[in-house]
Amino acid sequence: MKQREDPVIERMARDRIVPIVVVERAEDAAPVTAALRAGDCGLVEFTLRTPVAFAAITAAAARTDMLVGAGTVLDVTQVKAAAAAGARFIVSPGLDPAIVEAARTAGLPVIPGVSTATEIQMARNLGLRLVKFFPARSAGGAAAVRALAAAFQDMRFLPTGGIGEADLPDYLMIPAVIACGGSWLAPAKQIAACAFGEITQFTLAARAIARSVTGTL
Repeated sequence: MKQREDPVIERMARDRIVPIVVVERAEDAAPVTAALRAGDCGLVEFTLRTPVAFAAITAAAARTDMLVGAGTVLDVTQVKAAAAAGARFIVSPGLDPAIVEAARTAGLPVIPGVSTATEIQMARNLGLRLVKFFPARSAGGAAAVRALAAAFQDMRFLPTGGIGEADLPDYLMIPAVIACGGSWLAPAKQIAACAFGEITQFTLAARAIARSVTGTL
């Protein structure tokens, strides 16, 4: 019998998008999360770039219909704090074996950032099969992902960094790409203006693109 994948990975493979959110006010986390869910997205990554990030994760994780992750995780202490806040997955900008081990100890899937064949091979040798290709646009875009996927045929990729709605088809048509991450789904301007309906519309548009590329999801 085939082993069931982690729910986070399954959801990424279904939604094909991972909204990356930066909040300056903890009280924005719940409405942003609700807006993304209304846009038919079941995941959200809150980056640890502001002092309220852990509080935002806790507020968003109160929803049982959303899988909330911590992004821009830079050290083991942040892994532990993210887990305590209710994060269901860990995303880091680079590859750090200590972060990988800490996430595994916490029982959380971890997706480290890579941009070279050397880093991908290191991640693979750590037992990982999903990595974040970052920063995607400046590291070569979809063409680079295709080339790397050809060499590492058992690896999957989550391109992130400089990706917008118009870029989705190029990435999502690559079989090795599980999903794309991006901040265009919940931009800082819309969050600051409490324009949560616009965030829902951005998310619905991205999901429609994903369906057109992948089929019914």
